[in-house]
Amino acid sequence: MTETADDLSAPLGQDKPRRKRRLRLPFTSMQLLAVLLGLFLVTFAGFAIFNKDPLGGEPMSRIAINQLRPAEKATDDKSAIGQGQETKHETKEAPKQAAPGEQKTITMIDGSTGARRDVVIGGGDAADKGEAASAPPPVMTGINPKLLEKSRYGMIPVVADGLRPFNVYAADADRAKAAKMPVVAIVIGGLGVGAAKTLDAIMKLPPAVTLAFTPYGSDPGKLAERARAQRHEIFLQIPMEPYDFPDNDPGPQTLLTSLSPDQNMDRLYWHLSRMQGYAGLTNFMGARFIATEPAMQPIIREAAKRGLGFFDDGSSPRSIAPQAAANQAVPFGKGDIAIDAVPTATEIDRALNKLESAARERGIAVGTASALPVSIERISAWTKTLGDRGILLVPLTTAMLKSKSS
Repeated sequence: MTETADDLSAPLGQDKPRRKRRLRLPFTSMQLLAVLLGLFLVTFAGFAIFNKDPLGGEPMSRIAINQLRPAEKATDDKSAIGQGQETKHETKEAPKQAAPGEQKTITMIDGSTGARRDVVIGGGDAADKGEAASAPPPVMTGINPKLLEKSRYGMIPVVADGLRPFNVYAADADRAKAAKMPVVAIVIGGLGVGAAKTLDAIMKLPPAVTLAFTPYGSDPGKLAERARAQRHEIFLQIPMEPYDFPDNDPGPQTLLTSLSPDQNMDRLYWHLSRMQGYAGLTNFMGARFIATEPAMQPIIREAAKRGLGFFDDGSSPRSIAPQAAANQAVPFGKGDIAIDAVPTATEIDRALNKLESAARERGIAVGTASALPVSIERISAWTKTLGDRGILLVPLTTAMLKSKSS
């Protein structure tokens, strides 16, 4: 019978019998789980709020850092101070310096056109125009110390005791014989960058061939030293502004028509300090610069002051170098034929034949070439029989002196 029926049948005034009630838990299992989760969230929020870790909750990784010894730390601090690097809010890895003998490639980008050009320079060289090398190049062996003076970039040539670098560093030649017969001089340029091709030119070409070095490369002085040891005379190529600059950029510290004479002179001193033992200077590119009198005149005057010759590679028909050199009594020469303008064996042989004909007609002819394997191979073969054809192969300085006396 139901509880309602019991209540109706119970006598009036008497309480109904009490039933035992089952004990009920205050929370169900789901409610208990919700309470525990809430407590956990409150605890975590309190930890995050009151803990002083600004990066609390962020992903973390741990790395082992080797502590520098005091001497290493001092050296590292000095390096960072010298480079002017900031370490505010973040730490940047210092740029890796090229080891001795290691080459470094820099990419120059023209801001207006986006054109890129890779230039190889040595370890520690300036990566940007206007910056000097971090350490001056060492003085080469076999150099007369009297013919050097100190500049802000290193040692540069100077006249001393009546001696001029042009005469002292000119290669040996039979100048009496050269005065009586047609002569040919050959200048191989673009050396110093790329040890393999430079060594090929040094070792495979006869000593009478003159070698022209750019100021770039990991150690142009060492290669120039090797060339002089093989009895080659050397010239230093000075990067100068071409007409399509900056799309066509010779490299760091290029002499520019837009710079003042003092600024170009400072850049010239940087180039002059990169090696020693050269008899003269020559242009590296530079069709615009060599044709601009206000820019070029100070360079020729400086060559005269320092006892150097100047060779114009003949690439600019509007060059003012011949007149400027004559006015300053600077030993001068000019290229007549670009031997490997078309770098094939057939065209190189044709250019060499033209050079030989020019020597017979004028008594002197000067050819220019790069250190391409095909150029070195064809020039080497051609020079072996040149004497049999009544023409003398001479160093560039000998041709320059003969031209001045004729």
